[in-house]
Amino acid sequence: MYGKIGDRLHVHGNVVGQPDRTGKIIEVRGESGGPPYLVRFDDGHETLVYPGPDAVIEPRAHVSH
Repeated sequence: MYGKIGDRLHVHGNVVGQPDRTGKIIEVRGESGGPPYLVRFDDGHETLVYPGPDAVIEPRAHVSH
């Protein structure tokens, strides 16, 4: 798994009734884009994340001028 600053981390709920969580990668601390990532989740909470198999990285949309 490789991410860049600005990419979105989507963590799927792995228990029935547990909602998915999404957030923006604000810092990459691993080598070559690998984890861990400092993520600011949509609820404002920031935490260091080592994503598991229930997570995917959604690349940020590039805006062309």
